[in-house]
Amino acid sequence: MTGQSYAGDVTSRQAWEILKEDETAVLVDVRTSAEWQFVGLPDLRELGRGPACVQWQVYPDMAVNPDFADQLATQGVAKDATVLLLCRSGARSRHAAIALTQLGYERCFNVADGFEGGLDDDRHRGIREGWKAAGLPWFQH
Repeated sequence: MTGQSYAGDVTSRQAWEILKEDETAVLVDVRTSAEWQFVGLPDLRELGRGPACVQWQVYPDMAVNPDFADQLATQGVAKDATVLLLCRSGARSRHAAIALTQLGYERCFNVADGFEGGLDDDRHRGIREGWKAAGLPWFQH
């Protein structure tokens, strides 16, 4: 541990490298179903897998999903796996990393720049930082 209540922060590029090197590592996209549908998803097909999609907060009221850990377990995410948590900009995924660590998951990392990153000077996301801006594979429905 890094003195934090979870394993630490990584960038989206670092997460991609971990996923390439560790076939048991899991990318958990904690955004809402609306974000998966309309904004896009990380594309892990070249690694022979996909992200586990489990909402940390449920749209539209954005209440914390009381079934988050159970839904994650249903998707086969083991407590001893390297778990990389991704949201839009790194805030929700950090909370999810803390919660999972408290539940006994051993290596939970927050993808701190998220899928779209923070706002740029023109108030646009996905330009300056994040999975999309890093040029990592992704797709839209």
